[in-house]
Amino acid sequence: MIQYILRDKLFLLLLFVVNLFGTIYGYIWYRYQLAITPDIFLIFVPDSPTASLFFTIVIFFFLFKKNVPYIEALAIITLFKYGVWAVVMNVFTIIVDGSIGWQGYMLIASHGAMAIQGLLYAPYYRIKLRHIVIAAIWTLHNDIIDYVYGMMPTYSSLNAYMNEIGYFTFWLSILSIYIAYMLTIKNKNKQTL
Repeated sequence: MIQYILRDKLFLLLLFVVNLFGTIYGYIWYRYQLAITPDIFLIFVPDSPTASLFFTIVIFFFLFKKNVPYIEALAIITLFKYGVWAVVMNVFTIIVDGSIGWQGYMLIASHGAMAIQGLLYAPYYRIKLRHIVIAAIWTLHNDIIDYVYGMMPTYSSLNAYMNEIGYFTFWLSILSIYIAYMLTIKNKNKQTL
């Protein structure tokens, strides 16, 4: 049943529209941080919207029964990583501050869904090892930009924990790459859309 729903053209179209608007909203949410970001780092700052942009592109191609393996690899790794990251950071904010407001809970729900959706489509990706390697380089390079050059998303109450958050993020990247590898390369039982 779930496989039928995932492949249904109307469902794919709905998923495309939801992710497109979520991506646009995400870039708007980052507008203040992007305004003060040096040009050289602009592409690396809006992590979650860029992850959902990758997935939006994947879904667009799925609508035409096409695959884009490099984008698929970027999507599965970054959707899981930044989906989980945002959920953990918002829960951590609750622990530190005691509350996060309705937007924080919306972010938990939307980013949790973000992490799951990329994994659900893993059987349909046409990812090979070279695609994982390029996506892994992008992902780890992004961690360096965020935590060495200080371009990570701003959570004012968590600033005192940046070293710990950077360490957590690095290992979350490794886990995300590993999961992508296990679900796409190791599990060669591909399905068609």
